[in-house]
Amino acid sequence: MTIDTHPTVEAASAPEERHHNESYSALVWRRLKRSFTGMMGLVLVCLLVVIAVFADFLSPVDPKATGVAFAPPQSISFTDRDGNFVFPPRSYPIRETEELDPVTFQPVVGPDYENPQVLGFFVEGAPYRLFGLIPAKRHLFGAADGTPVHLLGTDKFGRDVLSRALHGSRISLMIALIVVFIVTVVGTTIGMMSGYFGGRFDTWTQRFVELILAFPQLPLYLALASLIPVTAPTNIFLAFVIVVMSALGWAQMSREVRGKTLALASIDYVRAAMAIGATDRRIIFQHILPNVMSHVIVAVTLAIPTVVLLESFLGFLGFAVKPPLISWGLMLQDTANYSVIGSYPWLLAPVGFVLITVFAFNALGDGLRDAIDPY
Repeated sequence: MTIDTHPTVEAASAPEERHHNESYSALVWRRLKRSFTGMMGLVLVCLLVVIAVFADFLSPVDPKATGVAFAPPQSISFTDRDGNFVFPPRSYPIRETEELDPVTFQPVVGPDYENPQVLGFFVEGAPYRLFGLIPAKRHLFGAADGTPVHLLGTDKFGRDVLSRALHGSRISLMIALIVVFIVTVVGTTIGMMSGYFGGRFDTWTQRFVELILAFPQLPLYLALASLIPVTAPTNIFLAFVIVVMSALGWAQMSREVRGKTLALASIDYVRAAMAIGATDRRIIFQHILPNVMSHVIVAVTLAIPTVVLLESFLGFLGFAVKPPLISWGLMLQDTANYSVIGSYPWLLAPVGFVLITVFAFNALGDGLRDAIDPY
């Protein structure tokens, strides 16, 4: 009896065969995991989504509650005034003094060392509704006695900057996702139809697309946004901003998808579908759409940070979101002059959230581009 010590051909080729049997999504995920920047972007995007969903739980203070105006950020200390180690850590609330600043004539504020705040996790605070339905009072962190903690300071009305920035992620990301969804659906559909049908339909469609692309977008945004009266309801103003951004943003996506469709329309399997009598709708959505989705997915991840930046800029100018809603751009209105930035630099905290969002989606889009492209 002999024992074969050599591995069989089937056993040696098993890993290779398993890779060949992987689905397209599994292959994309395997390539994406090799990209450090792509995975970092994915983690940050997931973190931003968690922040937007659980903003009430993560916020230490009610974002609408007022207190000491322009209070500087409170620090977290593991030592008391004598230098002894303490745990849990503590912070010192900001109080106004009787002195006045000689430049701004505002009361001078400073830490109250006589009344330290003991910090902790899962403490009770301002009531809220989780997911808008479940009443709750627990917050991720805060003062054990329920007093406000301002880790990023307060604004001119004494509202907590950190809590407002966390809540502002909801409006900023919601606007970006809705606008990009509309732009993707409209731009992809029109681009595929234009490239597939060709002829006079393609000619007139592309002339209209060029007309949209030729508009100077920023002046048009400001002109259209100024048409809404100041007394209009907040939801009407927000819906109008979303419609304007979507109406001016779909043209570029349409032009890119049209170019992909022109190349796909001459491929053999598309011509074979035409020869057997398949309807135009089936060819467009069953044969062409799956092959342009890789480009569309990457374009979406790169379009979201563009909309976030645009919303922040328009909000800074006062043409995007109106109170009582909160967005990053609206928060940046408080930094409209150099004196405020020089005296209260913590008001620039929303800029950090915008930068992280832009980096996260750009990094994810770059990783997806390398993972989806077979070449």
